[in-house]
Amino acid sequence: MKKTLALMLSLAMAASLLSGCVSSREDTTLTSGDGTGDTSGEVQQTSGGEVNVYNWGEYIDESVLEDFEEATGIHVNYQMYDSNETMYGKIAPGGTDYDVVIPSDYMIARMIEEDMLEPLNFDNIPNFADIDPELKNPEYDPENLYSVPYMWGLMGVIYNKTMVDEADLGSWDLLWNEKYADDIVMIDNSRDAIGIALKRLGYSYNTTDTAQITEAVDTLIAQKPILQGYVMDEVFGKMEGANAAIGTYYYGDYLTMLENNPDLGFYIPEEGTNIYVDAMCILKSAPNKENAEAFINYMCSTEAGLKNCEEIWYSTPLMSVREELDPEVSSDPLAYPDETIMAQCESYAGLPQNILDLYDSEWTRLKSAN
Repeated sequence: MKKTLALMLSLAMAASLLSGCVSSREDTTLTSGDGTGDTSGEVQQTSGGEVNVYNWGEYIDESVLEDFEEATGIHVNYQMYDSNETMYGKIAPGGTDYDVVIPSDYMIARMIEEDMLEPLNFDNIPNFADIDPELKNPEYDPENLYSVPYMWGLMGVIYNKTMVDEADLGSWDLLWNEKYADDIVMIDNSRDAIGIALKRLGYSYNTTDTAQITEAVDTLIAQKPILQGYVMDEVFGKMEGANAAIGTYYYGDYLTMLENNPDLGFYIPEEGTNIYVDAMCILKSAPNKENAEAFINYMCSTEAGLKNCEEIWYSTPLMSVREELDPEVSSDPLAYPDETIMAQCESYAGLPQNILDLYDSEWTRLKSAN
């Protein structure tokens, strides 16, 4: 479902909010020459074979996979998951044949700590040069040995303007507002849900204070009676179909929902929110490492970056792609936050094992609570 600029601007005016990623360039034909007059990046030539990719749902323009296969001769086996925890739970026991995975920052830190990731050969990923320098050498991979940013963005509150009073907006408290009982959906993964409760209480997402974490889960247990349920990608149908009034999800996905339901709004809670990076990594057990590096390199080409940005609306880490965006889009303060918004944001960091274990036990306590 491609977005045209006219449609995007129409939606933006209707919603009083600038939209996500759209290209102002007419010709995005991929070439693989010496780079002269070519902004699409280098394409690694290979002898074929396959690559096994495990990615989030609703998180790629699937024509990019066909383009990659045509350009390289490598066949893509593509599967999807709905949360970092689902992905980790499938991979951690071993025995999988995935090559490329695309976890979020805090999960990458955990996978590095547990020796699950293979160091990258950046000689095979020349398009890494196009990554925004601000996103290189991040806290979760400080020497940039294991990861290449794929997309990034903000989390916030999504609400239906026809179902929610404007006076109730502004805080994470909206997700606990009894006025909207049975019309609230909560995100269904432990790091985000507990993180929201921590932030609402004024604590850091990355606290290692066990009392604070327990207090946060207590507030989530108190919230349960007014929830319609816990969801991940099911939030699309809930919010687009006005089957729920309030939810929390990622800004890029909100923009996709907005296209299908212009009654939706989005805000960054006053207590602060999460800014995250999802990055491409190769598993230690990957059977097709060179093909995996060719895939990562291709995802960092301008052609692939533009297609993905247009399709899934997330913020691009590629400098060449951002340069191609319409100025009204690239200045969207929620897609490309300024210092004021960044001051409200906190990134997830890796947590020590005892705190990860506490998250697991507290999440079980929450889910089993009546």
